[in-house]
Amino acid sequence: MNHLPPLSLYIHIPWCVQKCPYCDFNSHAQKGALPEQDYITHLLQDLNQDLHRFQDSIQGRPLHSIFIGGGTPSLFSAEGIHRLLSGIEQRIPFQSDIEITLEANPGTAEAERFKGYVQAGVTRISMGIQSFNDDKLARLGRIHNAQQAKSAVGFAKVSGLKSFNLDLMHGLPNQTREEALADLQQAIALDPPHLSWYQLTIEPNTLFAYRPPTLPDDDALWDIFEQGHQLLIKAGYIQYETSAYAKPAFQCQHNLNYWRFGDYLAIGCGAHGKITQPDGQIKRYSKTKHPKGYMRGEYLYEEKTVATEDLPFEFFMNRFRLLEAVPKADFTHLTGLRESCIRSQIEWARTKNYISETPTAWQITEQGKLFLNELLAEFLPK
Repeated sequence: MNHLPPLSLYIHIPWCVQKCPYCDFNSHAQKGALPEQDYITHLLQDLNQDLHRFQDSIQGRPLHSIFIGGGTPSLFSAEGIHRLLSGIEQRIPFQSDIEITLEANPGTAEAERFKGYVQAGVTRISMGIQSFNDDKLARLGRIHNAQQAKSAVGFAKVSGLKSFNLDLMHGLPNQTREEALADLQQAIALDPPHLSWYQLTIEPNTLFAYRPPTLPDDDALWDIFEQGHQLLIKAGYIQYETSAYAKPAFQCQHNLNYWRFGDYLAIGCGAHGKITQPDGQIKRYSKTKHPKGYMRGEYLYEEKTVATEDLPFEFFMNRFRLLEAVPKADFTHLTGLRESCIRSQIEWARTKNYISETPTAWQITEQGKLFLNELLAEFLPK
């Protein structure tokens, strides 16, 4: 395959101050001293193994973007992040315009480190604000308050970052429409270049799953989304993904690479990666989830080749999250399959008005967005 997609890197740092009741990410409450330096050493050794294992696929491909997620990566010092990023660049070259995102808790202690993170090479910070209502933040188990969140945005604006994102949730326990829209209006007033605005969902194996809170009903959730969407558009934000809004030219390049079916290396506890081989086969793999095993040097947990019959679903599961048109050439280039193998599914989707089609592209419709699960299910292996 001579048309390999851009290459990104995901890094997982699993520790946080405390586990939030809605969180199903691979995160662990910090107990005792944070093993920052040891963990960074393991991350770089983990990367060494990936580079060796996939050397034929990676050779000649610089890193397009890096995303450091968690947990709470901003628990790590700026010096630690500098050591990590320097170690990565020694092993694999960076594109000149690489985007490097760090997830951060908006608590004051972390916010004061923002300038240090910029000096370490971070270009973008993503802050888990979730709400500007102190009662709702307490119910969500967040350790910051509304004033700390606003202060953190101030730090971000003067830190030298190229961009920053605010994560904001709606559909919170006992949240009214007015409260949800007030949260969004406060976020818009802070003028972030990027806003991730998404509905709280109850995930299995979380505290909220065992003790379900009272959430707004479907009609209220629809009103919140419709009115909030209009507020964001009026404020100059462009919705480019189901839950992602950005000012022009401020889309998250790392997430765009995921959704465009790009490739990404993955290091750290429980991280998931995807790599296209020179022969066109696609490998997916994951790393050991628990820090104890990972820090014994047991990095790789599972690796498999994506079956040919699964490729159409995998491709469209990602691409139809984006609201941009899907170039037909991308399907062929990135899966190695002919368009004819999905022609019947495409015709079905057109008759249902889930997608529109031009000679060169497919476009998900408003109807398709409403029935996305049904649309994607059509591409599952029969």
